[in-house]
Amino acid sequence: MSAPAPSPLAIVDAESLPRQEEVLTEPALAFVAELHRRFTPRRDELLARRAERRAEIARTSTLDFLPETAAIRADDSWKVAPAPAALNDRRVEITGPTDRKMTINALNSGAKVWLADFEDASAPTWENVVLGQLNLIDAYTRTIDFTDERTGKSYALRPNEELATVVMRPRGWHLNERHLVDADGTPVPGAFVDFGLYFFHNAKRLIDLGKGPYFYLPKTESHLEARLWNDVFVFAQDYMGIPQGTVRATVLIETITAAYEMEEILYELRDHASGLNAGRWDYLFSIVKNFRDGGARFVLPDRNAVTMTAPFMRAYTELLVRTCHKRGAHAIGGMAAFIPSRKDAEVNKVAFEKVRADKDREANDGFDGSWVAHPDLVPIAMESFDKVLGDKPNQKDRLREDVDVKAADLIAIDSLAAKPTYNGLVNAVQVGIRYIEAWLRGLGAVAIFNLMEDAATAEISRSQIWQWINAGVVLDNGEKVTAELARKVAAEELANIRAEIGEEAFAAGNWQQAHDLLLKVALDEDYADFLTLPAYEQLGG
Repeated sequence: MSAPAPSPLAIVDAESLPRQEEVLTEPALAFVAELHRRFTPRRDELLARRAERRAEIARTSTLDFLPETAAIRADDSWKVAPAPAALNDRRVEITGPTDRKMTINALNSGAKVWLADFEDASAPTWENVVLGQLNLIDAYTRTIDFTDERTGKSYALRPNEELATVVMRPRGWHLNERHLVDADGTPVPGAFVDFGLYFFHNAKRLIDLGKGPYFYLPKTESHLEARLWNDVFVFAQDYMGIPQGTVRATVLIETITAAYEMEEILYELRDHASGLNAGRWDYLFSIVKNFRDGGARFVLPDRNAVTMTAPFMRAYTELLVRTCHKRGAHAIGGMAAFIPSRKDAEVNKVAFEKVRADKDREANDGFDGSWVAHPDLVPIAMESFDKVLGDKPNQKDRLREDVDVKAADLIAIDSLAAKPTYNGLVNAVQVGIRYIEAWLRGLGAVAIFNLMEDAATAEISRSQIWQWINAGVVLDNGEKVTAELARKVAAEELANIRAEIGEEAFAAGNWQQAHDLLLKVALDEDYADFLTLPAYEQLGG
């Protein structure tokens, strides 16, 4: 008996967008519908499994490497597929959303790779979802250009051989796309919308360009979630009639549970895997989320005090490099989020020195590449990796067999001397309100206090407020963190913003709404798994 035809998908509650018919074609939507029909039930089971695992962590306050997959870890014979030429040298990667200007600037940036982001750096308005896809199609067909209405400056692509290789990041498993529903009115997972539209339109086009459909996989929590992605890739390649193994995926190890399953994640994706990435803010957010009721030993200090040299963070990054190189995969380092100031040379000087030290450390630790958030940081990161790599495309031959990370090392949060401070609380509130306000306007990557913030930094900000309140933390000034104190700081920040930007701009923004939403997710007794879930309900467009 043949498989039933995929349910037709309906576009609901969405404004018609210019040229959307080029993206939302009948064949493309049929492909997305088939992904939804085949794989959404498994996605739902895996989300339920996340909740079960979180309950187990709440009961035990610990994690360990999985006994049932010990044989995979012990088997030294398997490796991931060799990297394609376009992904063999990844020494500097730039990240950013897929708006038209960013698409051109990122491709032209001089970085080896552009993480084209439909996830944390993109608020999932229908316009961002659909036109982001259109911008990538236009980039690959070299029909993209952009003129800034404010400055009159025009942007165009450099020659193909000078452009960054695109690695696209779809939304995580937990997010749905409310504007695309099946015959039962069930929303399609955002991951299948983003992946499906991109793959359908661009897979063959990318092969013709000597590259391929490459992906970053966010928010992965287990090797079973990686197995689902692998099955999606196998099906998609067959559906489009392209060779198995054409897809390549880099997995962000940005959850504490995934840190205990790095080898298993690579194993599940081994025919399609190209590397793992060490993502800092979401990783810290995941620690707070999973161990939020674990008591004082799991309380994180101010987020900016938790550097990659913290013992538990160092254990995580060292284990990641060793795991990747043991299995022939790239190890990609963390984000340099600094945004250069056009006015303050001294701020730039100090920040550039920090970025250089961070990238030097990563290159010397064995990472094969690293992330930056701004084109001005590309040369700095490039210099750090050039010094170590020279003419070599990567350093996967550095096996780091000196690294020996125990299960307890990854959650030794109390090895940090730093403690929560009043200024840290204020910063968490400031970043939370300012980021959420911009997100509600459709902006996912936002410069705040000279740092590029995205949804991950808002998550760690609100999670730390929640954790400090519920753990009864006493700050450096002697004040105990309470809901009342958080409300007081938030009210002061709202007043400061009003004074800073003026009544007219304040009234035109979403400031009160952002303030209220931050306090809701920071103060509710029932901790929301992701800030973006209640925020999406309030997102226009």
